[in-house]
Amino acid sequence: MGFTSFVGRVLFVSVFIVSAWQEFNEFGVDGGTAAKAFEPKYNVFTKHVTSYTGVEVPDVEIKHLVAAAIALKGIGGILFIFGSSFGAYLLLIHLAFTTPILYDFYNYDIEKPQCVQLFIKFTQNLALFGALLFFLGMKNSVPRRQPKKKAPKTKMG
Repeated sequence: MGFTSFVGRVLFVSVFIVSAWQEFNEFGVDGGTAAKAFEPKYNVFTKHVTSYTGVEVPDVEIKHLVAAAIALKGIGGILFIFGSSFGAYLLLIHLAFTTPILYDFYNYDIEKPQCVQLFIKFTQNLALFGALLFFLGMKNSVPRRQPKKKAPKTKMG
């Protein structure tokens, strides 16, 4: 069971690790293609947040957000491979922040094919989020092994 679980974690995390590695290699001085794709969606997201809540989102350089995403995916993925709950939490943080921004199907007309594609990717990330929650739930529900206590010897006398 241990080896199967390890292989499952490696396969699960491969999505995050490969993505982080690709974004790291393309990063450059401006954040690379990931920053170019993320920036317009982030701007729309911050406008929505400001208009609906009245809270001003602080200005952040997109390349710093991409670097944080790379770090969360890379470090979280490596830790998750070895069964770390902390790694799962890092991946959850990454998914919670990037999914609604990158896959903003709600900003498109439902008749457009782009809306359907974004919705499919959004739901795939929700499935990954759910799998991580399941992992954390299972990890916390399995009792830790306690050392066996020896029964006290009775004195004969």
